[in-house]
Amino acid sequence: MGTLLTLMAIAALAGWLVLWRYRGDFWRADQRLPVTTASATTWPAVSVVIPARDEAASIAAALASLRDQRYDGDIDIVVVDDASTDGTAAIATAAAAGRPNVAVIAAEPLPSGWTGKLWALDCGLKEARRRRPDAAFVLLTDADIVHGPTVVTRLVDLALRGERDLVSVMARLHCAGRWERLLVPAFVFFFQKLYPFPWVNNPDRSEAAAAGGCMLLRRSALDAAGGVAAVRDRLIDDCALAAAIKRRGPIWLGLSADVRSVRPYNGLADVWAMVARTAFTELEQSWLRLAFAVAAMTILYVVPPVATIAGLATGSAAAALSGAGAWLLMIVCVQPTLRLYGLAAWHGVLLPVAGGLYTMMTVDSARRHCRGQGGLWKGRLVAATGGSER
Repeated sequence: MGTLLTLMAIAALAGWLVLWRYRGDFWRADQRLPVTTASATTWPAVSVVIPARDEAASIAAALASLRDQRYDGDIDIVVVDDASTDGTAAIATAAAAGRPNVAVIAAEPLPSGWTGKLWALDCGLKEARRRRPDAAFVLLTDADIVHGPTVVTRLVDLALRGERDLVSVMARLHCAGRWERLLVPAFVFFFQKLYPFPWVNNPDRSEAAAAGGCMLLRRSALDAAGGVAAVRDRLIDDCALAAAIKRRGPIWLGLSADVRSVRPYNGLADVWAMVARTAFTELEQSWLRLAFAVAAMTILYVVPPVATIAGLATGSAAAALSGAGAWLLMIVCVQPTLRLYGLAAWHGVLLPVAGGLYTMMTVDSARRHCRGQGGLWKGRLVAATGGSER
């Protein structure tokens, strides 16, 4: 057992050295939405589409942040109420009162073969085109996302300067409670590790990803990719759409503290539900991929502290040193993400705990898939095969 643990600790250290050196510097978290912008001669019109299902707590703030953007071009906003039962439509309508550039519509009945959010987006995009056929860009965002006053300008500027077809920002998630502080930065860190942002932003590489809470797209590129209908049955729709867009032109994905989610995660159960909804789908519902993911997460995150403590207790210098080296390296790597969330450096010590919990969430995602509960979200269930909601 001691020899096995030592070998696993060595494997963990080697794994972290590879991630640190050869995984696109994902851990630097340095792909940030620029603060400064160029002085464009003209700023193109932007259509904003916000799908909303039971978002009464956040829709007013999200809408106000877009309504009050400091943007020198025209912004037209369409809120799509997706069969909400909590008064979302009424709140959005009140917030839009007196604003001719804001419309609130109801999504049409959900057809077979579509996820609810994508159908709402499709309805919104059709209305946006009717209202502003001249809009060069569309901004797809969520009803819990609050944008800083210059975000639209900075998104459009980045798209224009780099001739990018998609510019996406991973929102700064709500991170106030105890469980949020443990799990939210780790979630962002893992996402960057899965989709290294520098690789996504490199037009010569095939990696593609986006964050659905904030996606600015050239309307022409979206049309060329087949619109959201091209990914209508995909549970992880943002990354699927990013892949379709990148096949035709460059994209960009980054971070910004000025794009914030105001949706709180009320304890471990909320984060667990969010991850378990899509984790097995991310693994392409493959049991072999699941086994590999569990083994890799266990070696990378669980083994280092276990080997460090066991090695010190048993006098095994190899286990202790290898485990401590891997643990220290993961603490170093997560620091930029912790700083993004305003957390002290010592929180990195707890990354193995978060890693262990996310491993269990991934296993639970597979269990839910087996029970026909894959993709349950806001009262809708995404079928295990086909990805459509029922």
